[in-house]
Amino acid sequence: MLVREGMSDVVLTVGPSHTLREAAEKMLEKGVGAALVTDDETPVPCIVTERDILVSVGRGEDPDVELVSNHMSEGVIAAAPDWSLERAASEMSKRGIRHLVVFEDGDIAGVLSIRDIVRTWTAEGATSGMTPD
Repeated sequence: MLVREGMSDVVLTVGPSHTLREAAEKMLEKGVGAALVTDDETPVPCIVTERDILVSVGRGEDPDVELVSNHMSEGVIAAAPDWSLERAASEMSKRGIRHLVVFEDGDIAGVLSIRDIVRTWTAEGATSGMTPD
């Protein structure tokens, strides 16, 4: 299976001046674990994830005060829609990340998460020969 078959085309964007709580509320509303951070001054999007928010809260920081800009990852790790899901999973594993931003013809086409890969593999059967119970 290919990334284009597993990715979500629901792409949530927030601004760097949103608070972590605002970002978390938007992620919850859309049912996603990450939001792309877009800014007119930065040509490449960044990303803030549920893990970024969890780390901040775990440190005792106030999500109503902390800004996305202070917790986002600089830039994003990209994938192509014609990558195999195995290649995408391998890339995520090597880099210790849970989300890849999918670009097609220079535009954002979607986001692929570990959750998307697992959902796809369990719905279709893993290519390694494993079958769902």
